[in-house]
Amino acid sequence: MLKDFKAFIARGNVLDLAVGVIIGGAFATITKSLTEDLLMPLLGWLFGGFDFSSHFVRLGAIPASYHGSANDYAALKAAGVPLFGYGQFLTAVINFVILAFMVFLIVRGLAKVSALAEHEQPAAEAAPAPETDEVKLLREIRDALTSRG
Repeated sequence: MLKDFKAFIARGNVLDLAVGVIIGGAFATITKSLTEDLLMPLLGWLFGGFDFSSHFVRLGAIPASYHGSANDYAALKAAGVPLFGYGQFLTAVINFVILAFMVFLIVRGLAKVSALAEHEQPAAEAAPAPETDEVKLLREIRDALTSRG
């Protein structure tokens, strides 16, 4: 069983998948930062201070032990208040669209590069046609003449 497991892990596609998952996780972190740290503040600034994260609907009572702001989504969520956070959801949707678009651009670029590489490769030479009976006969005649002389 250990031998089979080693063979499974050593396969190229398993290693490629592992690398893809690791790079995908890092790429998702970059996309999240792009959205939360650059795009959303810029959109908020353009629309007069609009902050997506502060848009939510409280679905339950605030605990008596809570002493923070009633408009702080993160603090209310940490306090266990049930919230309908449509602003956070909108941020996640924007993250997804950006990530999907970036992956699309990468896949599209790789497809163009592979098509270029395929186009530049010389066409494989066709296999020679099988010899006809006439060619075989002519070879035999040639061989017989060369062996006489």
